[in-house]
Amino acid sequence: MLATLRKAGSLARAASAGQRRFLSIHEYQSVNLLNSYGIPTPKSIAAKTPEEAFDAAKQFGSTGCVIKAQVLAGGRGKGHFDNGLQGGVHVVQTPEQAKDYASKMIGAKLITKQTGVAGRICNAVMLAERRDPSHEYYVAVLNDRNIGGPVLVASSQGGMNIEEVAAKDPNAIITTPIDFEKGLSKSEALDLAKKLGFKSEGAQNEAADIFIRLYKIFKDKDATQIEINPMGETSDGHVLCMDAKFGFDDNAEFRQKDIFALRDISQEEPSEVEAQKYNLNFIKLDGNIGCLVNGAGLAMATMDVLALHGGNPANFLDVGGGATPETVKKAFEILVSDPKVKSIFINIFGGIMRCDYIAEGVINAAKELSLQVPLIVRLKGTKEPEAKEMIHQSGLKIIPFDDLDEAAQNAVRLAV
Repeated sequence: MLATLRKAGSLARAASAGQRRFLSIHEYQSVNLLNSYGIPTPKSIAAKTPEEAFDAAKQFGSTGCVIKAQVLAGGRGKGHFDNGLQGGVHVVQTPEQAKDYASKMIGAKLITKQTGVAGRICNAVMLAERRDPSHEYYVAVLNDRNIGGPVLVASSQGGMNIEEVAAKDPNAIITTPIDFEKGLSKSEALDLAKKLGFKSEGAQNEAADIFIRLYKIFKDKDATQIEINPMGETSDGHVLCMDAKFGFDDNAEFRQKDIFALRDISQEEPSEVEAQKYNLNFIKLDGNIGCLVNGAGLAMATMDVLALHGGNPANFLDVGGGATPETVKKAFEILVSDPKVKSIFINIFGGIMRCDYIAEGVINAAKELSLQVPLIVRLKGTKEPEAKEMIHQSGLKIIPFDDLDEAAQNAVRLAV
């Protein structure tokens, strides 16, 4: 299964199938959220035009500031823009320099190791004061399946890839379970600050307060993860959250309207955004075989079988158990909008889902969209005979199969 997704070039994105579990917000939005809970950060100002960047840079005085492209992807500093500008993070000394960088960043696409070759559009920049910490730490609040609740994960080796730190030195990672209802006590938070090596009593208290408040945000806002990397201890003994990454649970959208209003769909794949409107679990991949399946497990198995026969899925698409002919038609519209799709493989197991609903949606879509690509259909289960008869009577060039391997082989063969 993992091999299939790697081959499709989208392992990370497949982990958040269709209806995303984790809303992400921009860095400047994260800073505002931290500040609203009294958590200290370097002074930061967002700008959406070069002129706003110019005005913002004036507020930092002679020490200058750092300008950061606001794109939902890691590795911004080492990335490059599609207009040739290298790096999404730069030190600027004057307002004029800030305006120049902003003019090159805003409206351009930043390409990093996480965005893929297409990159992501930069619609804003953040200007932040320059604060050079004497030591950097890593702090995160997240849910731990083994513990069965929230934990605070921390390390004295911040400012770097925490996965690499954990691999090289597991003892460098300190995991502290958190009582879901009560949160961290001041004594627990202080004990952690001392273990991490914060030097002065003042710094230890500031760090402890930050730990306690981070969990409060985590619980109040239905977060799935809060990552501070780095948390910096300054030379004058203060503690600041220098960079932040938040994730929020989509299931809590109904009670977190303020958080979900921050969503930036320009950072998402347009076809995935469209699919979410119809409750379709859709992820765009890099192959050329469009897939329409019901059930995440069957969808993964279908991608495996295609890969086994040398094919590459163009998407992960689970129409779910409550699909209607209308949602199936919308799914088809999304599939055929991808010019890379050379064949479409429909693999349906009719349990809760009725095969005749799928057949009706397929037939309507094929007629209305004047479908040109080969369409391979495998339907098994509830209302299977009726569905097959509907396809037969349609007169359309829909290729039916009963055997999964045979269907997958033909989907791969026809994707030329």
